[in-house]
This record gives sequence, C-alpha cells and structure tokens, in this order.
Amino acid sequence: MTTDTVNPTPSSRLKGSNALVQTWYMTQRQLMAIFRQPAYLLITLIQPVIWLFLFGNLFKKVVQLGGFGTTSYLDYLVPGIVLMSALGSSMWAGMGTLEEIERGTLNRFLTTPVSRSALMNANVVQQGISITVQTVIILLLGKLGGAHYPGGFGGLVILAVAAILLGTVFGASSNALGMLVRQRESIIGINTFLLLPLTFLSSAFMAAAQMPSWMRHIADFNPLNWGMVAGRSAMSASPDWGIVLGRGGALLALAVIAVWLSTRTFRSYQKSV
Repeated sequence: MTTDTVNPTPSSRLKGSNALVQTWYMTQRQLMAIFRQPAYLLITLIQPVIWLFLFGNLFKKVVQLGGFGTTSYLDYLVPGIVLMSALGSSMWAGMGTLEEIERGTLNRFLTTPVSRSALMNANVVQQGISITVQTVIILLLGKLGGAHYPGGFGGLVILAVAAILLGTVFGASSNALGMLVRQRESIIGINTFLLLPLTFLSSAFMAAAQMPSWMRHIADFNPLNWGMVAGRSAMSASPDWGIVLGRGGALLALAVIAVWLSTRTFRSYQKSV
C-alpha cells in the first residue's frame, strides 16, 4: 500500500482547512447580523425567563406526585427550558435562509469560490453558538432562582451538548425546509404546527411517570425528549450513562442526517438557479 492511500494529499488537507475557515467566516457574518439587533437577543431570552419562573412557581408542588427524581420542581424544569429554548430558536433558521434567497445574497455567494458547505452550515454553527450562550444564561438564572445541579460541571456540559445537537437537528431541517418550500407562510405554518406538540409530548413540564401511557410512547420517539432525558440524567447525582449515551447518540445520528439532508437540498437549489 502506498503512502498516498494512507494519508490525505496536501491539496485535500488544504481544501478541508479552507472549508472550515470559510464556514467560520460565514458564521461570523451571521453573528454580526444578530449583534446589530440587540432587541432580538433580548426577545429570545424573555420567553425562557417566563417559562422558568412562571411555570417554576405555578407547578412547584407537582413534584409531590412523584416520579420527578427530585424534590424541587425548578431542578426538574431547568433542563427542559434549556432544550425547549434550543428547539424554539433553531426551528426558524430556515427563515434566515429564505431571506438570503429573497435578497439575492445567496445567489451572489454562489458566484464566489466559497465552500458550498460553508454557505449552508454557517447558520447551523451560529445557532450552536447562540444556543450555548442561551444555555449558560438559563442555567445561571436557574441557579439564582434556587436550582441545584448535582451532576456538576460535567452534567452541565452534557446538557449544553444535547441542546446544541437538538438545535443542529432542527436548524439544519429548517434550512432544508426553506430551500424546498421557499415561502415564509409555509415555514411559519409548519413550525407553529410542530412546536406545541413537540413540547407537550415530552417530559418538559411533567415527569414521564405522570403522563398517560400513549403520551409516554410518543415521547420515546420525540428528539426533544431525548435531549431532556439525557440532560436530566447527566445532571443527576447518579447519572445513568446508558441512557445518556443512548439518547445522546440518537440525537447525534439525527443531527448528521439533518445536515446531510440540508446539504442535498442546497445542491438541488444550486442547480435550479
């Protein structure tokens, strides 16, 4: 076997390096657009704060029913709010893609040598960064409100990773949807239709043990619930690593599929212009 078949050629290494650099450059462009809209940053945090403290106080006695794995409803609620926020923000990624198409910005980038994967994946990376910041803020607010994190720093990191993976799944899927339908009304309608069922057919607010059996079975196939189960287990005093790795692995596999699908739809769009 020759050396060429074992190690990548310098040109392939350079190509891969350029793709990463270009993805980061395009991500910075997306982040700059967000920083120029401080009102948007504030709005994205208002809803998690409302969920955290309104629902946290409204349902704080529900833990007496049992099955929550904690005596504090806030401890149970914080991971759910983190994953719900990741879902809520990433589902609208396709709107940004659609806006790029309508303005003609995306078509202009197609005339440049920039990597096509960088064009499509930049807002997914941006979503991951935004979700990380959002997660840190929610965790800090939860701590100030009296929440406890027995799993320590490692558990918090796993929760953040689960949120990022969930955001990648729905962010990339939203990109693919934007490429396919190319209509704001369709994206809004589909997201509105999915958001509440995904939220309430999960263990976001209620322990699985207290849910009707049919809801528990549906929740087993809900990616949002996968992230919640993995995050809560990792943040507990005695994590079940089988559950963490199983649910986390399923999210990772789904994220890879979503990114692949997003790239495929982008190539179809590229051929149509």
